[in-house]
Amino acid sequence: MNDEIVAIYCLCDDILRAMNHQGDIQQQISDAEVMTTAIVAVLYFGGNFEKARKELSEPQYIPKMVSRSRFNRRLHRVEPMLLMLFECLGQAWKQLNTESVYSIDSFPIPVCDNIRIPRSKIYDGNEEYRGYQASKKRYFYGIKIHLMVTESGEPVEFFLTNGSFADVKGLRVFPFALPEGSVVYADKAYNDYEIEDLLLEAENIKLSAMRKSNSQRPVPGYVQFLQHHKRKVIETTGSLISQLLPKSIHAVTAKGFELKVMLFVLALSVNLWVAT
Repeated sequence: MNDEIVAIYCLCDDILRAMNHQGDIQQQISDAEVMTTAIVAVLYFGGNFEKARKELSEPQYIPKMVSRSRFNRRLHRVEPMLLMLFECLGQAWKQLNTESVYSIDSFPIPVCDNIRIPRSKIYDGNEEYRGYQASKKRYFYGIKIHLMVTESGEPVEFFLTNGSFADVKGLRVFPFALPEGSVVYADKAYNDYEIEDLLLEAENIKLSAMRKSNSQRPVPGYVQFLQHHKRKVIETTGSLISQLLPKSIHAVTAKGFELKVMLFVLALSVNLWVAT
């Protein structure tokens, strides 16, 4: 784990230097060290910041580690930098994805078990956060990760919404900042002919969504086979994120909960980059 921690720190530090980021000279630890601690927490400690903070307070890592409360304040302040790190890695993955083939899907992240919804204080029982997971035929209470990955499964774009947000609406939220001629595979929930036509006409990006039985635009059998095959990649990526997630994400506020979820997506991208 030592080599991975050093590699994560170097990556964070290099990104901040490339941004000409100037930290406060009075800070006890650098922003790169805060980012590293957060990423290490979700990769190796199930998102437990306190365990990561104690582990990295060793002399060979961050001997001047800040207190728990100060770390949490610093973590929220570096959120834009964490998102920038994801963006930079996403651009790198896109450049390495020479075939320009991508997949999109959404994954539910429950904030609590359904039986505990009345006692959940994070979203105060707001019905907008009650969603339905069709693959498991069950309801959940929380948020969704809307994710785009390369042909090899590296995450390049994502955003979070409430649980009831329809996947097809996500087509209007994804930036689709992809090379001209890209192909994006999706499941039946993403059938929107208007968006398909706009992407193809304006950006020369082909959205290849699996068709419903009553579709007005059916596709040949070989295309259906290709769609099923290509979509397995994003299902694998979703499983990798699930493996990082703890049984329940500990958070006190909605913003804190969503920050942790974002970190799990970022951590997967960082882990894949470090492993290359």
